[in-house]
Amino acid sequence: MRDPKILEAVKESLALLTERAPGRAIEVRIPPYAAVQCGDGPTHTRGTPPNVIEMNAETWLALASGERSWADAMSAGLICASGVRADLTELLPLEVKS
Repeated sequence: MRDPKILEAVKESLALLTERAPGRAIEVRIPPYAAVQCGDGPTHTRGTPPNVIEMNAETWLALASGERSWADAMSAGLICASGVRADLTELLPLEVKS
């Protein structure tokens, strides 16, 4: 079952990500809470996107807030990322409103 507080935090932070990096080149998935497309590059419209990033909500929220770095989360195996644009290092942390 999805925690309503985590759902709100994930959706808010993903909205900030899409504001910071508009586009549809990268799909960011935070199951079971949400998924968005963002980032400059070729637009994806059908099937599995070429640039996919997936992680759990705890990892995503730690990255968004700056509590954890992208490199640290990748080396710990907390992020599954594929594709040449599947790296959010330059976009994180986000300015998450409290």
